[in-house]
Amino acid sequence: MNNRAETLREILKTRVLLLDGAMGSLIQKVGLTEEDFRGERFANHPCQLKGDNDVLVLTRPDVIQDIHRQYLEAGSDIIETNSFNATTISQADYQMESVVSDINFAAAKLARTVADEFSTDEKPRFVAGSIGPTNKTASMSPDVNNPGFRAITFDEMAQAYGQQVSALLDGGADMFLVETIFDTLNAKAALYAINSELQRRDIQRFPVMVSATIADKSGRTLAGQTMDAFL
Repeated sequence: MNNRAETLREILKTRVLLLDGAMGSLIQKVGLTEEDFRGERFANHPCQLKGDNDVLVLTRPDVIQDIHRQYLEAGSDIIETNSFNATTISQADYQMESVVSDINFAAAKLARTVADEFSTDEKPRFVAGSIGPTNKTASMSPDVNNPGFRAITFDEMAQAYGQQVSALLDGGADMFLVETIFDTLNAKAALYAINSELQRRDIQRFPVMVSATIADKSGRTLAGQTMDAFL
């Protein structure tokens, strides 16, 4: 277990750590244009990039770092990488699959740099590699007329997550946050990818957090599971 992970475990024995808040809503407040999202690197990209918040770690890193700093100044112990949709699955919407590794590495590197700026011996700051649910569901059909159909397989999802996990580790993430999961099989694919990459690197213990999205007042996920069933 690396030193930061060990430090995190020790701190958790004595107090609650504060996680940062939403990234997307603060990005929207900046009022970025299509040109901001494209930058020089993607000036001739064939489709619109505005709305692809993850690519901003490459084209407007200053904006992302400023948001990280705002949360750290507000007292956050943990900041999330700007990589919620940084898988080949989700980036396919913007024809950006080829730069997924670059996005994740840059997202982790940016967060790592800012977290280190604010870290002290008394209050170390940590980076959580953000892993979103993707825009696909592995256990449900998107076609109401064909309930047996699946838009993606478990292996395809695990492979996409594996690429993301590897780059986030390379960039300096202290932990992983598999977040806002609406499909348990998606979460399993992410956790499988995480465990596979950690084993490949001979990392024995590494912090992982999981959050799920509750669809309505019934307390169930979109797939119809209760929290007990999800766990």
